[in-house]
Amino acid sequence: MQEGGAIDLKLRVIRWAVKLRVNPRIVRVYPMRRKWGSCSAAGVITLAIDLADREPEFRDFVIAHELLHLRFPHHSRLFKATMSLHIPNWRNLDARR
Repeated sequence: MQEGGAIDLKLRVIRWAVKLRVNPRIVRVYPMRRKWGSCSAAGVITLAIDLADREPEFRDFVIAHELLHLRFPHHSRLFKATMSLHIPNWRNLDARR
């Protein structure tokens, strides 16, 4: 899944950004070898194109995780609590990375 997958991921990012009340500066979808996504200090969210091939629940977990880094740069208690609020089973999904 390439172009359609990128569009789906970007639409999911928009929905989650509204829900989490964050505003990424740029959303990119690229081939990535080692991880599913990243968030830069400049507000750039980058997602792996093959994330589109994973189940929707896992996609949402990765997207919410990266977007929350716009509010919480580290995996602090507040970051984890907010993840639990929005993706209750995030720890199980994180183990499947």
